[in-house]
Amino acid sequence: MARIFAQHQPDAVMHLAAESHVDRSITGPAAFIETNIVGTYVLLEAARNYWSALDSDKKNSFRFHHISTDEVYGDLPYPDEVNNKEELPLFTETTAYAPSSPYSASKASSDHLVRAWKRTYGLPTIVTNCSNNYGPYHFPEKLIPLVILNALEGKALPIYGKGDQIRDWLYVEDHARALYIVVTEGKAGETYNIGGHNEKKNIDVVLTICDLLDEIVPKEKSYREQITYVADRPGHDRRYAIDAEKISRELGWKPQETFESGIRKTVEWYLAKMQWVENVKTGNYQSWIEQNYMERN
Repeated sequence: MARIFAQHQPDAVMHLAAESHVDRSITGPAAFIETNIVGTYVLLEAARNYWSALDSDKKNSFRFHHISTDEVYGDLPYPDEVNNKEELPLFTETTAYAPSSPYSASKASSDHLVRAWKRTYGLPTIVTNCSNNYGPYHFPEKLIPLVILNALEGKALPIYGKGDQIRDWLYVEDHARALYIVVTEGKAGETYNIGGHNEKKNIDVVLTICDLLDEIVPKEKSYREQITYVADRPGHDRRYAIDAEKISRELGWKPQETFESGIRKTVEWYLAKMQWVENVKTGNYQSWIEQNYMERN
């Protein structure tokens, strides 16, 4: 790491590297501890050593931007748990941490390390917590690409439980714009939540994808008929939703894509990029999909 810092002389570090699939963290948490916690520590120390040797101007402008998840906050009350639907709470930057899975616990740990390096050593860090991303180049094990690709291959579309878990969906290009604004304009020591303002039940996401495929690549029967309900994930959080008012107010960022426009772009991208899909679906990917989704009971 020291050699890389010395060679490239960065003005900022954007730390996105992580193990990120909740199901994988349940069956194999060790990799999440090693990558998300120990890996963050290694990068923090390398950045601190590099930053410590900079002149004062470069020290002041340097940023270590740690990209995290809204899952560190746990879950939120579900609509049927409150009397007034207009007062449903959202995750804010001051929401207490309550991670539910090995994945979210590992990301929460890394968030705490980043903030500790700011307070203890003065390293100018920033943390962002985002909602569920979707869009081009999403790895096929995640919900949206998994549904698109399984549908096209005539396979079952696995839905955990009743599919009533609610997530806030953020188009990846909107997220990328937000990250750039934060790393170039954000204030050291701050946290910014980044969300898409698109709360959707998982089942509604799947139905939307099926309807788009029925429109774009129709077949004899609707893709909806491939939906299959499987046993729910252990400790599955019911609802996530981000309050992104701070980044909007202080840095002027707002999402540009609605879920309707973003999901159409996403479906069309996968239809046009099947060779990319084939290239990444190698190794133990298929056997993991079979074990994790198709063999649930």
